[in-house]
Amino acid sequence: MKTIISTLILTLVFGTFNFVNAQTNRQIKVLINRQKAVSGAKLIIKFAALVEDSRCPVDTNCIDAGNAQIKIKVSKSNGITQTFELNTNSAPPSVTFAGYKIKLVDLNPEPATNIRINRNGYTATFLVTKVKNSK
Repeated sequence: MKTIISTLILTLVFGTFNFVNAQTNRQIKVLINRQKAVSGAKLIIKFAALVEDSRCPVDTNCIDAGNAQIKIKVSKSNGITQTFELNTNSAPPSVTFAGYKIKLVDLNPEPATNIRINRNGYTATFLVTKVKNSK
């Protein structure tokens, strides 16, 4: 009986821990020239501009993977706003703002030799993580 109760308590404790961890990592997709609120973080991320896209086209072989750089504006609910530039394959791929790490994890569409990408068609995917020991 003690074993069952101990197992149940441990399951609840570790299950709650995993739930809390899952809540501190949020992945959001933002279309260029649009903004999106990060649920539970009191942050708004705006994908302000595509600065450059020199990534290797997916249908070719390149010596270097290339890089895409974007500009984002991050706002806190109290009105504080800061602008950052993030990169896909160069530093910095992430920034810290108001106790959260914001990392660029994907930028679509990927370039190809046979298509011309509409500059208004880009979507950036960000991973937003609560930084430990921050308020």
